[in-house]
Amino acid sequence: MAELAALPTALPPLPGEVQSFARAEDRVRLSSVALKAYRALARHWGLSNGEAAALLGVSDSSWDRIKRGAKEQPLSQDQLTRASAAIGVYKGLHLLFADAMADRWPKLPNRGPLFRHRSPVEAMIEGGIPVMLETRRHVDAVRGGL
Repeated sequence: MAELAALPTALPPLPGEVQSFARAEDRVRLSSVALKAYRALARHWGLSNGEAAALLGVSDSSWDRIKRGAKEQPLSQDQLTRASAAIGVYKGLHLLFADAMADRWPKLPNRGPLFRHRSPVEAMIEGGIPVMLETRRHVDAVRGGL
C-alpha cells in the first residue's frame, strides 16, 4: 500500500483516457470526493452506522473513521462502485422528488419486485452491488432518465 501513498492525488485522466475504478491512480483521485458525498448521503438518509458501513462494504470501525473524516486508504474498486451506485440513487431521487420524500424513500418498505417488502437500503445491503446498480436503474427509469 505504500506505493498508493506515493501516487499523485489530483491528476485527471489524459484526454481520451478512460477513467476506471480498477486503476489505482483513479481510485486515489476519486476516493476523497466519493467519501465526502457518501458521508452526506448517509446523514440525509438517516443511515445507522451499521447500514452505512454495510452499504459501502466496510467494517463498522472503518466507517467510524471515515465518518470522522480521518485519512483513509483509497477505496477499493468494489467500494467505489458501491459509493457511486448509492450516490447515483441519491441524485436520481432528488431529481424525481421535490420534497423530503427523496431522503425518506430509501428507508421505506417497498412492494416492488426488486425490494420484496424491504426498504431499498435493506435490499441493497442484502443484494450487494448487483442490487445497488439495479436500484439505481430503477430510480432512473421511474424518473424517465432511461
